[in-house]
Amino acid sequence: MATISIKTIKKLIKMPRPRILPNIILGLLSKNGRMSGKEMIEEFKNEISEFWTISHSQLYPELQRMTDEGSIKRLLNENNTDSKVILYEITDSGHSVLSNWLEETLTEKNDKLTPLKLYFISKASSPLLKSILEQEEQLHKNKLEHLKERKSLLFSSEKSVVDQFGHFLILDQAIARETSYLNWIVRRLSKL
Repeated sequence: MATISIKTIKKLIKMPRPRILPNIILGLLSKNGRMSGKEMIEEFKNEISEFWTISHSQLYPELQRMTDEGSIKRLLNENNTDSKVILYEITDSGHSVLSNWLEETLTEKNDKLTPLKLYFISKASSPLLKSILEQEEQLHKNKLEHLKERKSLLFSSEKSVVDQFGHFLILDQAIARETSYLNWIVRRLSKL
């Protein structure tokens, strides 16, 4: 009987990737109140683009899906002379979805979303901020420990450093990056 590897099974069963954009849209609407699609694109361009990007072709279909799902609603823009401008507002259901996403436990798999979550926390007194930073601290302590173990294992002699200098540099830089990030987290946590 033939065996199938986990890698092959994963290729056969394509797991859907989680939709992140709805959480960002909900965060924007929660943070800013009513917004048009154009205003959302501007906020992406001016603020969020440091850690997440989006295009018109992604935003508008997602706004429609979210309207259909009931997490946001469309409003007529009564304050604007252009009746074609559509405003969006978060619903109670949308607030619940956003809250669940923000409170979701951080893991190595979803850690890249931390900057987005932090962006939507408006007050330093938020218990969520402390929770996220503490989870980040633990994740990155583990990552730093792993990197240091790898460095010790792979580069225990000067000869191994010389023979694989590029690899050594990459690992050394990763350790410096994690150390710096952890120092930042510790400083932020001490001020909460």
